[in-house]
Formats: sequence, C-alpha cells, structure tokens
Amino acid sequence: MNILPEMPRVLALANQKGGVGKTTTAINLGTALAAIGEKVLVIDLDPQGNASTGLGIEHRDRGLSTYEILSGDCAMDEAIRETAVQRLWVAPSTMDLLGLELEIASTSDRAFRLRNAIENLTHSRLFKEIGFTYVLLDCPPSLNLLTINALSASHSILVPLQCEFFALEGLSQLLSTVEQVKSALNPELSIHGIVLTMYDSRNNLSSQVVADVRETMGDAVYDTIIPRNVRISEAPSYGKPALLYDLKCAGSQAYLRLASEIIQRERQLRSVAA
Repeated sequence: MNILPEMPRVLALANQKGGVGKTTTAINLGTALAAIGEKVLVIDLDPQGNASTGLGIEHRDRGLSTYEILSGDCAMDEAIRETAVQRLWVAPSTMDLLGLELEIASTSDRAFRLRNAIENLTHSRLFKEIGFTYVLLDCPPSLNLLTINALSASHSILVPLQCEFFALEGLSQLLSTVEQVKSALNPELSIHGIVLTMYDSRNNLSSQVVADVRETMGDAVYDTIIPRNVRISEAPSYGKPALLYDLKCAGSQAYLRLASEIIQRERQLRSVAA
C-alpha cells in the first residue's frame, strides 16, 4: 500500500509595501528550513521574479512558470525546478504574470487558481517522490489578485516588516485583507507571525520601531530579528541565498534562528489543533 506524504504547510510571505525584505526572507527562510531537514518549495508569485533569480534560475531557463500554472497551461509539477540548495525547489515566475489578472478576472475560480494547483501537486508523482513539507509563497508588493490567490491557498501568513519609521503604516490594511479573505475564501487562514527586517543596531530609530511593533502586535512578532547585512544584499547578484554565499554572516545566522522559531510555532499550532 502506498502511503501519501503528509500535506505541506503553506505560508504566504506578504506585505503590500515594497522593499521590506519579503523576497529576501522567502529565499533565505526557504534555504534555512531546507538546511535543517525540511523539504521546501518556493512559489514565486512576483512578476519581477527576484526570488527565482536569487535562487539561481536564469530568465532564459524559465520555460514554464507560475504564469502557465495559474493560467491553466501547465501543472505545478511541470514548472518546478531544482535549486543549488539541497531539499529546496522553486516554481519560477516571469513578467507574463503582469497580464494574468486581466486574463482570469472574469472566471469563477479566479481566487482559487493557486489553491487548486497546489492540491493537484499533492497528487502528482513528483510530490510522492519528494514529499514537500513547506511551501513558501513569495507575493508581489500589492494586494492584487495574485496575493489573494496566495492567501486563499495558505494556512498562514508571514509578514516581513522593515525597521523604519513607517513600519506599521499599511499593516492595518493588510490585516483587514486577511480578515476579508478568511471570512469569504479561506476560513483556516491565520497570522503565523511578523518578522522585523533590516534592523540596524546603530540606529536608535530601529530599536524604537521594534518596541512599537512589539507593543502593538504582541506575541505575533517573532523573537528573531533580521539585521541589515551587506552579505545578504550581495548574495542575490551571485544567484545564491545568503546561507550559501556566507553561512557565518549575521544575516544567515538570523534566518537559521527564524526557521527554528517557525518550526517551533508550527508544533505549538499543531498541538493546539489536536
């Protein structure tokens, strides 16, 4: 008798603000989870395709992408690519995603294209061979139909927040969208956590932002804080996650801690659900 692998946990990395470290977190959290034994799939939903580039997938090598998946032209398992990181795969994106919203806006399943694709993936031969344990969805920096698809397909949302003056600006809009999706499309959706990024210990403002966010959001904020780090910034230009580029740098070590913290939260969530 064939025993199907356990369903993966699907986490959407979302924030409608750009430049908050969302894609950097998708790349390096995925790598960190893989480094500690998880089997991770990163699904790139941003037309810019930076997560794909940062994981070493060149534009010329993206024959099938998340555009073809969501438009119904191919199955998820056909587009998934191996990366240089053991136990880490990616479904790459292309600029074609820019036109997807117009193409599927009038269809009845427009908000569930990704959910259906992931469900179909779990019945594929590839999934039976690999047994993904985590699926990370790298969302575009806007609350558009691509992000709605991600939230509809996810168990939880992970929100990167940059340690800057306007960190909390727009968070209420994102949380409101989450509640709307929860009530209308995905009752199981929850906030997994908020990760503070680009923290500069030399800057008093960064410390004040951390204090303000923790006071406002409480236990939703992860203990781990991602520092502003030159090596993290350099890594994508080499098509590598920071953990491959420089494992010992402060940024890489922070993402390893974040991965451990996320797994711990997952255990707590499962124990409560049980």
